Amino acid sequence: MGFLMDGLDAEAYDRAYSDRQLVRRIADYFRPQARRIVIVALVIVLTSIVDTGLPIIISRGIDQLQLDPSTANLITIAVLITLLACASWVFNFVRRSISSRAVANVVLQLREDAFDAILRRDLSFYDSFPSGKIVSRVTSDTQAFSQVVTLVMDLLSQLLLILLLIGYLFSINVQLTLMTLGLAPFIIVSALAFRRIARQTITQQRRILAVVSSHVQETISGISIAKTFRQEESIYREFLDVNRQSYQIGLRTGYVFSGIFPILNILAGIGTAILVYFGGRSAQQGVISAGGWYLFIQGLALFWFPLTSIASFWSQFQLGLAASERVFALLDAEPKVVQTGNEKLPRIRGEIRFENVDFRYNEKEPVLENFSLHIHAGETLALVGHTGSGKSSIGKLIARFYEFQGGRITVDGHDIRKLDLGDYRSRLGIVTQTPFLFDGTVLNNIRYGKAGASDEEVTAVARLVGSGDWITSLPNGLETEVGERGGNLSMGQRQLVALARVQLQNPSIFILDEATASIDPFTETLIQEGLDTVLKDRTSIVIAHRLSTIKNADRIIVLRQGKIIEEGNHESLMRQGGHYAELYNTYFRHQSLEYIEAARSMLGT
Repeated sequence: MGFLMDGLDAEAYDRAYSDRQLVRRIADYFRPQARRIVIVALVIVLTSIVDTGLPIIISRGIDQLQLDPSTANLITIAVLITLLACASWVFNFVRRSISSRAVANVVLQLREDAFDAILRRDLSFYDSFPSGKIVSRVTSDTQAFSQVVTLVMDLLSQLLLILLLIGYLFSINVQLTLMTLGLAPFIIVSALAFRRIARQTITQQRRILAVVSSHVQETISGISIAKTFRQEESIYREFLDVNRQSYQIGLRTGYVFSGIFPILNILAGIGTAILVYFGGRSAQQGVISAGGWYLFIQGLALFWFPLTSIASFWSQFQLGLAASERVFALLDAEPKVVQTGNEKLPRIRGEIRFENVDFRYNEKEPVLENFSLHIHAGETLALVGHTGSGKSSIGKLIARFYEFQGGRITVDGHDIRKLDLGDYRSRLGIVTQTPFLFDGTVLNNIRYGKAGASDEEVTAVARLVGSGDWITSLPNGLETEVGERGGNLSMGQRQLVALARVQLQNPSIFILDEATASIDPFTETLIQEGLDTVLKDRTSIVIAHRLSTIKNADRIIVLRQGKIIEEGNHESLMRQGGHYAELYNTYFRHQSLEYIEAARSMLGT
């Protein structure tokens, strides 16, 4: 059945925790709920006493009725049983209400911690692991985690009931009680032996659920591409394969967990038969009364149930432990971007130095080797080169999205690894090729750059981009709903919103990562007008495929395979006739106004 586990290997950040470690971590989360847990424990004791009293009252009633079978005795017994049953219901209601509140509070805290953990993970973490699998740990795994304590409380209630009942049974007949206890280890050992396979099976089930979640999320995120290329059938077939794998693992899990119960029921049946026989003989011989014999028979049902339920408990308990293990692995994942200090700079001028920097995304993918670069404060630097030359990587390293393996990067002479990361990133403005907009209005998406900004501030900043002409093209101006991921706006409009958002932030260092590569010339012109204001007196790194975003740069760096092969301004590099001139003639020249005018003349337009 190895094929069932294809693609279900543990993630690289997963860890193996012992049951003791997991229980200790779980207990830490329940420590703030100690008061509720104490109340629940007291109610469990009361419930167990009441539930133990029911068979005892019936047993005594049987013996009493043999002596005095009057209606008054029957009414008295019935009233006592009714009162005990009502008390048991009330105690159970109180227990479950309070425990539900405690468990809900723990799940709330655990999900907050898990969500905080995914916010603190580096970008490299999301490059390596599918978002759907991460989401499943925050949602379904945290919910499964909550079952652990609920199950423990139920089990403790049953075990306490056993202890009270056994104590009473000893007072009736020691021999039969010892015989009952002698049969118990067989059931307990069988149930505990089931633990290892239960843990393994449940872990695989949690993983396949994460795979299904990841597949569905990825499909929904890329549904427009799938429809564009008419790949619905292909995606559906892929989902069928994943879903069938989930079905097979679910079936296997069901077989594993259902297989233990027949064994336990057989053992319990044999034990019951033995005790019924010897108890009946004792009743015939007058060693115990008929009521005492009934109590033993009734006690057996109460006694075997929690013992056989241990198997069910372990299956669900292991489910909770397996889920908590996945959540704790997410919480404990080691960050790759490691800060060695928490320096806060009162002001950032924007002088950036790369000193013999080595960087690779993985062992097989070196990007920069012994790389050095000096970016002057207030300078606009353009990075050009073919795909894979290292342009975007330089911007990501400046933003500390990834950890470099060698050398040093400094900002205003301060090692970037010693800066307070939150404070430092608040001074950076980054606009990417495909900007992400949150569901809401254009106004709120721009305000994302500065949470406390007033509507007037946001509007003023928005008008800096393209002189505000783009705002009039929006159906409801800045109150226009952008939709999920900005789907209601064109790519150009999304870029303009992203630029306005960064302008509102007023960063010391500005990074444009191919921000105008996917827009039309008219929108590009609007953005360029805004950039002229944004780039002034600010250190800016421009990574672009558009001529207009490069020509005006103070300096252009030409990269090839992580090496600087040329540098200078547009005119000097064109005079050199090197790699930049080749790139210009191949990719950029057709974007120039002269080229466009010449093309229009040739076409007679």
